[in-house]
Amino acid sequence: MNDITKIKKNYNYIVFQKLLIASLLIGFLSAFLGISLKRITEYYEHVFFLKTVTNWVYMLFFPVIGLSVIYILRQYLFKKKENKGIKEIFESTESKTKNLPTYKIPSHFINGLITVAFGGSTGIEVSTVVATATIGSVAQQKENLFRKYKTELICAGVAAGVTALFGSPFAGILFALEVISRKVNKVSLLTNIIAVSVAFALVFILNEEPLFAINITTWHYAAIPYFILLGILAGINSVYLTKCVMYIKASFLHIETQYAKILVGAVILSTALLAFPQLYGDGYHAIREIIFRSGGDTFSVSLIATVVGILILKPIVTSVTLAAGGDGGVFAPSLFIGAFLGFLVAMLLNTFFNAGVLPINFMVIGMAAMLSASIHAPFTALFLVCGLVNDYTLFFPILVVCLISKYTSKLIYPYTVYTFTAVPTK
Repeated sequence: MNDITKIKKNYNYIVFQKLLIASLLIGFLSAFLGISLKRITEYYEHVFFLKTVTNWVYMLFFPVIGLSVIYILRQYLFKKKENKGIKEIFESTESKTKNLPTYKIPSHFINGLITVAFGGSTGIEVSTVVATATIGSVAQQKENLFRKYKTELICAGVAAGVTALFGSPFAGILFALEVISRKVNKVSLLTNIIAVSVAFALVFILNEEPLFAINITTWHYAAIPYFILLGILAGINSVYLTKCVMYIKASFLHIETQYAKILVGAVILSTALLAFPQLYGDGYHAIREIIFRSGGDTFSVSLIATVVGILILKPIVTSVTLAAGGDGGVFAPSLFIGAFLGFLVAMLLNTFFNAGVLPINFMVIGMAAMLSASIHAPFTALFLVCGLVNDYTLFFPILVVCLISKYTSKLIYPYTVYTFTAVPTK
């Protein structure tokens, strides 16, 4: 009996050692991939966007070039298989036999970069998540001892990737547990904590700056009713985003050839970008612009019309980008919509109701509320947005509004873009 106990202890120790090493490696590779994709995309998106500012003709050609290159790569380099986004991860974690193939790493890396750099109205977050999940999946396939820890190692890659993008280890862990695995055990906590620790260390060493430079000073309890209003509006807008993605993707299925899908998608995208350049790429440049404008007296009819137009069109152009073959998801669009929604609500409250609210607070809370409602993950949204701005002053109102927006969204429509295929068919 003692010999059996010793064997079990030795076996568990070996498994623990190998999981530790695997988690360290997954964390490093996933973080390095995430930071690399982020920096390269930021550079080329900035360069190409400046070209469209100096000559609007570029806006006509960039979307069709980007979508065409992605299609050619898919046909001749990536086994003619389309990227399905986060659903690919669910298919792998829910199956004992299905794994994420290695080519998903370069496929999502390259396609995500090209989509955003050439104006596709989405972000690299989902591309990063799937690519880093694949790193975890590949590690799991290399060692027989890891067969039963597939979900845990995939989540370790995802957590490290999200940490690298947003500089928040809590957001990385919570996204992996809240959205991907939807369960917690000792092994998942161990692998996730190790992976995000390595990722956060790399973020620190490379001096990764917060995505938005925002100075949040304070907030007042008197603004809570307005925050609640913002949460409800974010929940409604998230349903609009989800429905747009579902409807437009279904509509594009009726277009017979991929060339026609690319052409239709590029025409719609170029037209929208010409009207509202803020919709170009991930839109973070536009968020920085309204952050700058939020400190002054910015009210005007034309500004309100612009913001409303952006809020209406953003879900449409994001959906068209994805339906036409672009690589991405709803992370960046949700943050974008939330920031503009928060800005609009604050501006209207101050102008017509003399509320005296701080627009910057509403923009930050709006980003978190919209993301929470879109992916049904309030705690991920809370820590992710606090990491984005590197400030936890608004922690309590963000928490409250994230919960309100999530349950408002679920009350109206219980599915997200990740889960809507669960709708029963008649």
